[in-house]
Order: sequence, then structure tokens, then C-alpha cells
Amino acid sequence: MPEQLIAGYNRFRKGYFLDNKENILQLAEGQSPRTAVISCCDSRVDPTIIFNATPGELFIVRNVANLVPACDNNGTPKGTSSALEFAVTGLEVSSIVILGHARCGGIKALMDREGDSTETFVDQWMMMADKTRKEIIAKNLPAEEGYIACEQGTIVQSLENLMTFPWIAERVNAGTLTLHGWYYDLHSAELIIYDPESKSFSAVPYD
Repeated sequence: MPEQLIAGYNRFRKGYFLDNKENILQLAEGQSPRTAVISCCDSRVDPTIIFNATPGELFIVRNVANLVPACDNNGTPKGTSSALEFAVTGLEVSSIVILGHARCGGIKALMDREGDSTETFVDQWMMMADKTRKEIIAKNLPAEEGYIACEQGTIVQSLENLMTFPWIAERVNAGTLTLHGWYYDLHSAELIIYDPESKSFSAVPYD
């Protein structure tokens, strides 16, 4: 048994739970987050902590390398797509954030892959970002710059893929849903935001 988790649970019951009991009991009756966040599984990147959010504020979907697949109705199970569908059509969130980050293991696996190998589940999952990988490789960037360019490039690709879902495109075009591409730098704790007008990323000022 992971004892540190049980110890953490006990601290939660004696501390946070007692201090926020009313809000937690209200959330037990239902949730109404305004923002959905597509984040990586990476243990170093926790959207709740990064955005200083409380339970109920964010609807978080986590997967390897924070990827959003294009809309596909081929009948196979769709974890990320079904979560997005619930967030948008069920909870009616008003914004979706793709949250990428530095030092992403999934992106490194994608960039370091030899040929078109799909031997592992990670390889198979990351193949949806192969278009971005090939674009970055064609630029002949130094390895570290290539990783960063691919981490940010897949955020842009995921934003494009979001618009292939009809119930997302419909709401974006109606002005009731906004899409955002953000990148978290593990080294500096900076949040870097994608601007679709200039097609570039820039850091968010902070006090």
C-alpha cells in the first residue's frame, strides 16, 4: 500500500476537508466548471496547482502529451473525445485550454523515434502528432530546440483538431466557446500563450 497517499488522505480529512466542507458537500450535488483543460499525464504538471484552482473549477482531461485527436467516428473507444464531448455538450464549458509543457516525455519519444515504429502503445498514441514531428524534423533544429518546437507545435495541432468536432466548431463560431493553447515551462514556471493571429507563443506577464 502506498503509505504516503494514506498519510496525505489523513491530512486532507483533518485539514482541507474540514476547512472547505461546505463547498465540498455542494460539489457532491453537481459540478459546473467553466473551463476544460487538456493536460499531460506528467506528474510535474498539475493544472490545479499551476492555476491555483479549487475543486469544481476545472474539468481536467489528462493523457500522454496533452494531445487531442481529430474527430473520428470509426466505432473504437475514444477517451479524450468522450471527455471533451461531456465537457462541451454536458457541462457547457465556455473555454478549452490545451496545456502543453517543457520536457514532455511523450514528445521526446515521438521526436526520437526511428522510422514509423508503432511497437508500443506510446508510439501508437503519438502517431497522431506525426505531422508536426515531420515539420519540425524538416527544419533541422538542434535537439533541444526541436523538442520545444514540437511541444508547442502539437498544441497548435490539437487546437486545429478541436475544430474538427462539430459541436465544438458550432459553439466557437457562435462565440459561446473559446479555445486556447498554453505552454508551461518547468524551468521558469512561466506560462506561455499561443497567439493565433501572430502564430507565436509569448509569456504571460506576472507580478
